[in-house]
Amino acid sequence: MQTETFRRQMPQPLAPRPLNLPESSETRLANGLAVVLIEDKRLPLINFRLAFRSGDANDPAELPGLSDMMSHLLTEGTTTRTSRQIAEEVERLGATLSVGSSSDFTSVAASGLSVYAGEILELVADVTLRATFPESEVTLACENTHQMLIQQRAQPTFLASERMAKVMFGNHPYSRISPTPEMLDALTRQDLASFRESTFIPNNAVLMVVGEFEADSLLARIEQLFTEWKPAAVAKPVFAALPTRNSRNTYVIDRPGSAQSNIVIANHGITRTSADYFPLLLMHTILGANASSRLFMNLREEKGYTYGAYSNLDARRLAGTFRATAEVRTAVTGASLHEFFYELNRIRDEAVSVEEITNAKSYLTGVFPIRIETQDGLIDQLVSIKMFDLPGDFLTTYRDQVNAVTTEEIQRVAQAYVQPDRSALVIVGDAAEIADQVKPYSDQIELLRH
Repeated sequence: MQTETFRRQMPQPLAPRPLNLPESSETRLANGLAVVLIEDKRLPLINFRLAFRSGDANDPAELPGLSDMMSHLLTEGTTTRTSRQIAEEVERLGATLSVGSSSDFTSVAASGLSVYAGEILELVADVTLRATFPESEVTLACENTHQMLIQQRAQPTFLASERMAKVMFGNHPYSRISPTPEMLDALTRQDLASFRESTFIPNNAVLMVVGEFEADSLLARIEQLFTEWKPAAVAKPVFAALPTRNSRNTYVIDRPGSAQSNIVIANHGITRTSADYFPLLLMHTILGANASSRLFMNLREEKGYTYGAYSNLDARRLAGTFRATAEVRTAVTGASLHEFFYELNRIRDEAVSVEEITNAKSYLTGVFPIRIETQDGLIDQLVSIKMFDLPGDFLTTYRDQVNAVTTEEIQRVAQAYVQPDRSALVIVGDAAEIADQVKPYSDQIELLRH
């Protein structure tokens, strides 16, 4: 029987397609609000995104999680609508309305049929400018979040992320990944209202619109809704320096009887605007970004230690990390660490192959147009460009930047940012079963109870 060799060969990548990005126009209101309009008339849809350069990192030290709570409660009542009325209005329009915060920025997002653009935009303005944070909603949100925290602390993934954030970021606000019970007990509606007033200011925000619209009438509506919004001084908080790392320290969070170990290995990384971003992106893609990367192929496909092993490139406005992660069977914790450090050292010590870099470039340049072909995908990318102060031509030059990376650059950034001897190692698992397995890979071990 003739062997069907084609089934074992990766198909050749398709020829690159032009992005055909729609033209954008940008203006600024008298109060400082930047407005970016991108016409896309392929479908009768419209997307709004009002983004602020203030996120979880801007939370007061005594109220960690304040941005998240404010985001959650912003749509729970305004001076003109109750929580129920907001929900009913969104449903009537067949629209979406949501608020979310990340470490570096907060955004109010809405979308729907373009025929309802004016009404959807008015909802965005209402929750942004006139949220009241009713006492009953604040109380309910705090009670629900208390329960959520209990559930989170039962999850090994959360415990690992929480400890790693503290280890890598120290006293920097990036070390806080969730509210605390003490914060929830102390939180008042006045805290929320004051925080919104101090962070939701027009001269620290951008309103992006992608979709079908008539530019002049839409801009007039934006002026009408937001022109009375008063500008204010933008606070420039001073953040603590990151802790330095000179050894490989291990933190074992004990979960007696656990059938698996959650492993996280981390080094300090880069900011989002670093010149090393694209070489690191290629290195990350080869090492552990997906199911064809080295870590996955080694720990899952060859060894069968885990369902998946990955790397993570976390580049934020002020700092970042480069991490390797997996959830492995308790009995193979030590063997998994051996393979992790083998791969981390190999990406440093050996140049990647021509096939690997070619495949990684094909993947990144091939998936990129898919990520921006929808209005949601495009506006997500455009918001990131504004919030992280990326170059205006980031989208049009992305594929060229990827294709320009060399094998020498990949090895250079691997040696700079993948430093196994200076890594932080967090493992959540049964300490009695894994302690001896972990010792060969640790300069110092700290046992923690959760």
